[in-house]
Amino acid sequence: QVQVVESGGGLVQAGGSLRLSCVVSRRSFSAYAMGWFRQAPGKEREFVAGVSARGGRTSYADSVKGRFTISGFDAQNTIYLQLNSLKPEDTAVYYCAGRNIATSDVYTRPGDYISWGQGTQVAVSS
Repeated sequence: QVQVVESGGGLVQAGGSLRLSCVVSRRSFSAYAMGWFRQAPGKEREFVAGVSARGGRTSYADSVKGRFTISGFDAQNTIYLQLNSLKPEDTAVYYCAGRNIATSDVYTRPGDYISWGQGTQVAVSS
């Protein structure tokens, strides 16, 4: 099982931006589908964005379309989630998750993923 480590959370005003990072200790050239999820207090963990292992397909929750952007892996085995036009309702702990599978599918359910990070807190003030 690989290690997944998120960073980049913080406190920001509504309308602001953050970039979350997720470093994955995968073997070079191994195929991983990746996803970002979030969980607010008292709520279930929900899908935010995902990227496929092959073909770079992406998918977003309706609530973040047009505001958030997920990247594929860079040379440092890091993926990013760019958060723009943040709203107070985006406040949550954000989790990065990975699955070692070489497909062009984007996975949107928490149970689809094997490796999870510890989460990074995003707080948006009004």
